[in-house]
Amino acid sequence: MTNSQKFERSENRSPMLKDLPPDGGQFKTRGHWRKIWANFRRRRLAFVSLIIISFIYLLGIFAPVIQTHDYQETNLRETQQGPSADHWFGTDRAGRDLYTRVVWGIQTTVIITVTSFATGSLLLGVSIGLAAGYFRGWTDAIIMRVGEVVSAFPDILLIILLAATLRPRFVQFARDIEDSTGMTGLVSSGIVDYVVIGVALLPLSWFGMMRLVRGQVLVLREAEYVQAARAMGTSTPRILYRHILPNVVSPIIVSVSFGIGAIALSEVILSFFGLGVQPPRPSLGVMIGEVTARGGASVSVLRDHPEQLLAPIIVVWLLIFSWNIVGDALNDVLNPRAR
Repeated sequence: MTNSQKFERSENRSPMLKDLPPDGGQFKTRGHWRKIWANFRRRRLAFVSLIIISFIYLLGIFAPVIQTHDYQETNLRETQQGPSADHWFGTDRAGRDLYTRVVWGIQTTVIITVTSFATGSLLLGVSIGLAAGYFRGWTDAIIMRVGEVVSAFPDILLIILLAATLRPRFVQFARDIEDSTGMTGLVSSGIVDYVVIGVALLPLSWFGMMRLVRGQVLVLREAEYVQAARAMGTSTPRILYRHILPNVVSPIIVSVSFGIGAIALSEVILSFFGLGVQPPRPSLGVMIGEVTARGGASVSVLRDHPEQLLAPIIVVWLLIFSWNIVGDALNDVLNPRAR
């Protein structure tokens, strides 16, 4: 068949078939998420930000492997030293290696942000949002009133109040377990601190996600495919998690990307005030608090050894800034109204 015959054949097709290739082949199709990833990569600043976040988190995950010293090791003959071949970021007032403490502090931030979002924002917020939006009525009213009461308190003050109130009780409970079972390390390993911060951050993480999911479900529950599933006798859990939840994933991803930076900052603030992770476990907030003496900054230290403060602050700033950039890009890619 000549090229002119192929052209005439394609022109004589019905309008619905004109977009098909003349030789009967098929277009190369890409999945929904593959298209989203391709669109995201075109935003260079967001892609670079994602690489920065991944690099920082990998430093924290592999902290036991890439550390150059023990984070508790002190050397009083090498205090307040600047960056060198042996101590890449220098040492603090106790002679501890700052690079090692920074990477272990990043690990603390990774653990707290992941556990807080997995339990509070994703598990609790999404589940309650699905129930409130789908069942409506008294279920929706009770959940919303409870959330509004909790959100009426200033976020950071409520977090500080919960952390200060719960920590002594959690520590005593963990010590009772150690005494009764012979186990060791529940308190010194930082597990108790992780639990305390995770519980204290629940009010910050669950209500916003719940309200977002609820709003989406209120619209989707009236969709024809959901009504058809109900008419066919499909169980409620299957409707929620099989038919509704997949259509709410995109706004959830955008909300998580914005919220992770806020959770990381809250953890740093709690540790700065002495209510978060406790020494000797490193934390970026603890490092900032040690240099500034919890707000009473030593001028000589800041003037002569700024790297002690800059190292943890730059990591925190990069995380928050990068997550905000990634969140903006995901909102543009996943939200059709923002395109």
